[in-house]
Amino acid sequence: MTEDGEYFGKHGEPRKYDPTFKGPIQNRGCTDIVCCILFIIAILGYIAVGILAWSQGDPRKVIYPTDSRGQFCGQAGTPLEKKPLLFYFNIMKCASPMVLLEFQCPTTQMCVEKCPDKFMTLLKAHAISKEFDYYKNFCKEGVMNTMSVPEILRQGLCPAMLTPSKPFTRRCFPALGQKGGAITVGNNSHFDDGTGRMRDAKDLVDGVKNATVVMEARQVVMKIFEDYTQSWYWILIGLVIAMLTSLLFIVLLRFLAGIMVWVMIVMVILVIGYGIFHCYMEYAALKGQAGANVTLQDLGFQTDFSVYLQIRQTWLAFMIILAIVEVIIILLLIFLRKRILIAIALIKEASRAIGHVMSSLFYPLFTFVLLAMVIAYWAVTAVFLSTSNEPIYKVFNETDCVHSRKTCDPANFTTSHMKAECPDSECLFAFYGGETVYHKYLIGLQFYNVFLFFWCANFVTALGQMTLAGAFASYYWAFVKPDDMPAFPIFSALGRSLRYHTGTLAFGSLILSIIQIIRVLLEYLDHKLKGAQNKFAKFLLCCLKCCFWCLEKFIKFLNRNAYIMVAIYGKNFCTSARDAFFLLMRNMIRVAVLDKVTDFLLFLGKLLIVGLVGVFAFFFFSGRVKAFESTAPSLHYYWVPILTVVVGSYLIAHGFFSVYAMCVDTLFLCFLEDLERNDGSPERPYLMPESLRKLLNKKNKAEPAD
Repeated sequence: MTEDGEYFGKHGEPRKYDPTFKGPIQNRGCTDIVCCILFIIAILGYIAVGILAWSQGDPRKVIYPTDSRGQFCGQAGTPLEKKPLLFYFNIMKCASPMVLLEFQCPTTQMCVEKCPDKFMTLLKAHAISKEFDYYKNFCKEGVMNTMSVPEILRQGLCPAMLTPSKPFTRRCFPALGQKGGAITVGNNSHFDDGTGRMRDAKDLVDGVKNATVVMEARQVVMKIFEDYTQSWYWILIGLVIAMLTSLLFIVLLRFLAGIMVWVMIVMVILVIGYGIFHCYMEYAALKGQAGANVTLQDLGFQTDFSVYLQIRQTWLAFMIILAIVEVIIILLLIFLRKRILIAIALIKEASRAIGHVMSSLFYPLFTFVLLAMVIAYWAVTAVFLSTSNEPIYKVFNETDCVHSRKTCDPANFTTSHMKAECPDSECLFAFYGGETVYHKYLIGLQFYNVFLFFWCANFVTALGQMTLAGAFASYYWAFVKPDDMPAFPIFSALGRSLRYHTGTLAFGSLILSIIQIIRVLLEYLDHKLKGAQNKFAKFLLCCLKCCFWCLEKFIKFLNRNAYIMVAIYGKNFCTSARDAFFLLMRNMIRVAVLDKVTDFLLFLGKLLIVGLVGVFAFFFFSGRVKAFESTAPSLHYYWVPILTVVVGSYLIAHGFFSVYAMCVDTLFLCFLEDLERNDGSPERPYLMPESLRKLLNKKNKAEPAD
């Protein structure tokens, strides 16, 4: 056997010439029927889970705070409609370690119309009728003026004291502040706890310290939200500019592919070069300024992100990163300059293909709508599942009690043996849970919801890839373009994919989903083992995460090429994956270099669009250009709209260029098949464009004269 024979034996036989082959096979049958049936059953099960979750769940548990009776504060149509805030009888009990375990403060909680705004003790308020009337707003029903203070406290009807509070996330928290370095509440550093003892205001800190970080984050979030309300109009304009720029770029590629690619390369180098220059100028301008030499490590995390831009080290880091990217791009261009010419020819052909199938540019919108539906269904189902528990009440007490933290029933607790044995105990709402069969398998339903989300999302993506592949393959194999192409290539390819290959799409997306769900479980384990000291377990977990990341990338690459082969030949997933893999292996050098160079050039196109729009957004929102100072909105963080525009521009550019990438991949596989099927003779002419034939030193021999 010859050397070529051994090589082809390992990686399959090359395609033979078939005079009847005219592109995507029309006479095909259904593939991977078992997986199609399994997918339909899974979808029906997913719908059943959604219906079950919607019938059992109650999103109000997320929206409204819950008092000690399990009632929702501020819920419309209930007696508590005008009482939207949750008040804690004794906020200091929230400092208990049990709170971290049970997520519930062991103190009475009730719904109130507004938070208390002054210091007051029950003992002093009881003596003055007017003040006691105000005090009763924060007491349970049934408090009478004739009742004594010890009797009220013994029955747990009122808190022993009130402290000035402010609402936060619909809950009343003490209005803590600082005065002369000391913690204050209501401008006082001490307060009466209701028993006659004077307490330090810092004793309240432990009760609300879990909320302080959240309060700081809330301030940042509120500022960001305000920035969005001030700049959303300009953000939309920026995204429209990104869309028009992407569309213009695609149209120009149709006619000026070669020039545009080189212009794109030069522009990317210039944009990154300007970024390096700007970072250096900022770095130099901060020299000698007070506080500019502080390191990022010493500064730590700051909620005001503009502080980082006043430090030289920040600009130095930006400059180094951009310089490394610039050097890598230039080196790649130097070493791959010959392959870039072939890649440009492929891009030119892709431009012609998209020119004949213009509807393909709008197909990502269809994929986006389907993905939005999948994400919305998953999110709504997840919320309803997580809120489908029943209220659980537990015994909370001041002194030692054998029934502490046991489940109780508030309806008859006052006459129960628990109350008799522990007189100072209370039956308070603890959390949402349940002991039924449904509640026991709730975690399984959540897992099923996540898994089906991955499966459906991957199915939608796979459908888009196979549809585009079928449309572009019909272009390549058409002997006379566009006469030999279907009238509506996208609709024809979409119809074939759904009618014959739903099972194949489900099979490929199932394999990918299994790998992704394993990666999610590994991330969950990694999160759980963060505090562990076992270095071997951490190392093993890190290796597994790396391996499954690589496996996911490989499966995505294999699936993509398998779908192209399915779109052309109509075979099942395994056969198509094997044929695609062997075809690529037989042309390994071309795949490793040419295909990746094309991907790199398309990535540079996305980078250029994002860079141009990002630079424009930076100068507009930062107010660095005087012409925009009066027009630009006043913002807390000017990076908020800039980052939004940059990320949005990348997603928009990715949507347009993903069509290009799929077109190039399809044409590339067809190009490899063309080299194996045909030899350039009059009977077996190459169907590749003349520009590609010249670069590969291939040519079609002249037709024999009649």
